[in-house]
Amino acid sequence: LTPIFDKFHRAKAGVPVGGGLLIILVVCLLFGIAIPILSILGRDITSVYANQRAEMYILFFTLLSFGALGLYDDIKKFFHFKSVGIFGLTLRFKLLLQILLATFISALLYFFLGISFVHVPFIGIIPLGPFFIPFATFTIVSFSNAVNITDGLDGLASGILMISLFGLWFLSASILDVPLTIFLAVWLGSLISFLYFNVFPARIFMGDVGSLAFGATLAVVGLLLGKVVALVVIGFIFVLEISSSLIQLMSKKWRKKKILPAAPIHLTLQAYGWEEPKIVQRAWLLQIMLTIFGLWLAVL
Repeated sequence: LTPIFDKFHRAKAGVPVGGGLLIILVVCLLFGIAIPILSILGRDITSVYANQRAEMYILFFTLLSFGALGLYDDIKKFFHFKSVGIFGLTLRFKLLLQILLATFISALLYFFLGISFVHVPFIGIIPLGPFFIPFATFTIVSFSNAVNITDGLDGLASGILMISLFGLWFLSASILDVPLTIFLAVWLGSLISFLYFNVFPARIFMGDVGSLAFGATLAVVGLLLGKVVALVVIGFIFVLEISSSLIQLMSKKWRKKKILPAAPIHLTLQAYGWEEPKIVQRAWLLQIMLTIFGLWLAVL
């Protein structure tokens, strides 16, 4: 398998990284001026939350804080700090930072917006009380790393994310949450522009600054909507990618052998001879079906 992946990585050499940073800056700028403009025009800014300002600040903070973590990784790789031992952070310490950030964000959702529930299809609203904070923390950290792991092929993570956001935008618009709907619309527009340059053969990559930030923010959007179960369905490809990597790691550690030829799952498909565009296109088609199914579950 090594020659296959060596050829793959050589083809990606020299492509600029950090497109996610541009998206974050555009989203923050446009979202930051959109709400004041609507207020000046006298438009009604409705939301399911009384504290609209807190809702906006939480979205901003999630995007920027996890983006900063990813930017650190991108800078470290670009300047080869890892190879010379400068500013090194262990994987465990980076995970700890993610958990601390996610816990803080979860506490903001719980104390400032009063979110302490999850909607389960066919059952209804289930109150979690204070247990919402660890539940939300796990969701945020998991999706942040899941999108990061998925971002390995041209247009894979960005295309899947774009389709997922369309579904969440529809849910947000249906409950008349104006700040969240505008945020998702701006994010979608920026992502579509980025995807034009990210499809095969990619001319720019998202980088960790984008994938970590977008995964965490995707989870926060699901928590704001109270539709975490629907989010798991809509984001199932992300879940599958990180699950395959975790299973592979545990198997190598405890069984001393691999379960899959390579992990995450998109590398397994490459190992079986699938071309990169074929994998990405099939993933997009599957994502469309998952999004439709997730929307159906969200209204049950």
